[in-house]
Amino acid sequence: MRLFLSFAVLCTLYFSVQAKESPPKVQVYSYSPGEYGKDNVLICHVSGFHPPDITIELLKDGAPIPDTKQTDLAFEQGWKFHLTKSVAFTPQKSQEYSCRVRHLQSMKDYSWEPDM
Repeated sequence: MRLFLSFAVLCTLYFSVQAKESPPKVQVYSYSPGEYGKDNVLICHVSGFHPPDITIELLKDGAPIPDTKQTDLAFEQGWKFHLTKSVAFTPQKSQEYSCRVRHLQSMKDYSWEPDM
């Protein structure tokens, strides 16, 4: 039992040294080229972050969009993670779409830019 606890402590120390805090890289895009009035999918891909304490929201004019789907948290090399959130949407010229990412104590909004 002592050997197991010693091993667990060593593993925890090793991983805490190896896995430094890393801010997320955020990409906001649509599945198809953005065309107003045409059905599409809004995607927010967040990668390269550690620790995995993160929240992603998709917004329309600053309000959360309902019925979003999120992938399972995935693991990358170097103890970093990635996650994707998406939702079906029909962009309108008068509306703004964005992705709000909170990682640890930091929060930032990233705008979707249509390809028009």
